[in-house]
Amino acid sequence: MHDRVLYLANITSPGEKQYYAVTLLMALFQGLPSWWKAGILYDIGCQLHRSTLKFHLMPKFSSWIESGISVFHAFGHQWPCQCIYHPLKREGFGFSDGEGCERCWGALKNSYQSFMYLG
Repeated sequence: MHDRVLYLANITSPGEKQYYAVTLLMALFQGLPSWWKAGILYDIGCQLHRSTLKFHLMPKFSSWIESGISVFHAFGHQWPCQCIYHPLKREGFGFSDGEGCERCWGALKNSYQSFMYLG
């Protein structure tokens, strides 16, 4: 399941809304066994991690999640955040960059544009 789109959300408002991520994660964890762990790389993974702890979001699943920031966005975060949430600094992420979905969207966009050009 590395860098694959498993669930989609119809995002109706601009910006990074954490409730979309929480909803998608809850859908994912409903179908996983309780002993699984998931490394989640997200543009604002640090904020999502703090929110889940502060507001007790997904209390059943919070121990299953290892949070990180996707590499492309990590350098836009403050230094302490980079030291804690950069995937190369966290155990379990290997060399994952967290940009697999972006590559998927790019490929879909290019396919769509090619299709529209031929039409």
